[in-house]
Amino acid sequence: MKRPVTSGAETTNPAAPAAPSTPFSATGSAAGPAAAPAPGLDGIPRQRPLTVSAEGGVYVAVAENVPVVAESAPVSAAAGSVPPRPRPRPLPARLRSVRPWRLLPTPTGTPFTFGYAVVLAVTSVVAEYADPDLVDRVLQASSTDVAHLAQSPVRVLVASALWIAGGLTSAYVIAFLLVLTALERRIGGWRTAGVFLLGHGLATLATEIPVGLSVLAGHLPESSLHRYDYGISFGVAASVGALAGLLRPWLRWTVLAVFGWMVIGDLIAFTDPMTNWGHTMALAIGMATWPLLRRVSSMTTTGTRETPRTARACP
Repeated sequence: MKRPVTSGAETTNPAAPAAPSTPFSATGSAAGPAAAPAPGLDGIPRQRPLTVSAEGGVYVAVAENVPVVAESAPVSAAAGSVPPRPRPRPLPARLRSVRPWRLLPTPTGTPFTFGYAVVLAVTSVVAEYADPDLVDRVLQASSTDVAHLAQSPVRVLVASALWIAGGLTSAYVIAFLLVLTALERRIGGWRTAGVFLLGHGLATLATEIPVGLSVLAGHLPESSLHRYDYGISFGVAASVGALAGLLRPWLRWTVLAVFGWMVIGDLIAFTDPMTNWGHTMALAIGMATWPLLRRVSSMTTTGTRETPRTARACP
């Protein structure tokens, strides 16, 4: 004989009245609208709940789809699974466009600045380790003093720009690399060379011509016609002034304020007033090129006319 299955209520409370019997359809489902499945015995897996629906005049019990997320969660935890980590938030577009390596010159991106930096590195090593008498004679021949400017101005203007006053430890070395790299990426190599040589040449003439006139007038000794005057500082100062006009306003005035404070501090110290006045004039020469360079930079960025391959806008 088969043992009849009783509900939990019947097991715990034998005196409770038995539920009325309900006929079942041919499909094995409850025929009455109030029929519900028994909760099942202890130790037997819980069954899915049933819902009653009327089909063709016959009440049919249909099992509900119950999500199993809550029941499977403890199993996953017991199995040692780790919930997936949230994906990191992407960087803003402005930060993604920042490329620090573009601050330094490269052979393909900034050929003028890169080649010029190599030449300056070689001459600085020569000035450091070569025979001192030989270096002194070379520097004297490259000096843009009044006597040399009167004899061969073009030669000494070019030769004096091949040396760094103070060597590789000078602060103008860092300014040269950063400023000329940024300027060349905006306006191209030829225009950057033009700005550098313009500031270097005009500031040199503006400081040496008054010396020659003072010697003729008797206010300075004749030895002032042969003073040492070489280096890249005038060209760097002009490049700083030119680059400032291509920057955003807050960065433009910050650069001018920092460099201007250095120049003014040198003038106050009054250690080499002629050279310090040359830095001030070179900075003003670079600022005077703003209208032209802004027009060139905008055409280079928008591509409205053909520009050199090296003339690229810096982010």
